[in-house]
Amino acid sequence: MVSDPSEQPIGEPVDARPARRPARVTLSGRAVTLVPLSAEAHADALFEQANGGDKDRVWTYLFDGPYTDRAVFRANIEAKAKSEDPLFFAILDKASGKAVGYQTFLRIEPQHRVIEVGNILYAPAMQRAIGASEAQYLFARYVFDTLGYRRYEWKCNNLNAPSKRAAERFGFTFEGVFRQHMIVKGRNRDTAWFSMLDTEWPARRAAFERWLAPDNFDAAGRQRISLSTLNRPEAS
Repeated sequence: MVSDPSEQPIGEPVDARPARRPARVTLSGRAVTLVPLSAEAHADALFEQANGGDKDRVWTYLFDGPYTDRAVFRANIEAKAKSEDPLFFAILDKASGKAVGYQTFLRIEPQHRVIEVGNILYAPAMQRAIGASEAQYLFARYVFDTLGYRRYEWKCNNLNAPSKRAAERFGFTFEGVFRQHMIVKGRNRDTAWFSMLDTEWPARRAAFERWLAPDNFDAAGRQRISLSTLNRPEAS
């Protein structure tokens, strides 16, 4: 904090150049690849993955779904694929080549260098898998290292305990709850807010990369050290 000539406190000066808007690019990792969402390429696989026996749990905290009609779902994916904000990416499992989820950039504000990750749909097969964490790493690396944002946000329904745990595991910091923030599917939503800053990203990137390293997993695929442990302040 600094003072202006009137001796009132004002914020520290920052580089005011805007960040770049995210583009429809391919982000490739070891377990997953993120590509622009396409109804033709991804709708059928996503319908089968996300609308199966556990579909109610997959869609509980999302703004739409679940779906029982394949044509209706495909039309929804077509609309999402055309959207600019949110900007949708399909998550492809490298082993099978199939779409196993999607996630988006949204509330994109290049002038303030603020961007959010959200609308996250992970099929049951992807949940708790390496690819889910790698998809988040690929997004964050693109946001900070390529596009030049200074604030990266994660928001979720305050009742969504798994999402809140995931945010903290990925290195986001809890900032508070916006009460009665939204009405979703006819129900109240209090929204929990989390953020990650550009000054925090180098330590978060190192934690992600150490966790994702092949030698962090044994022959059965079990992690040797958790990402939550790596993101604790004392581990930095």
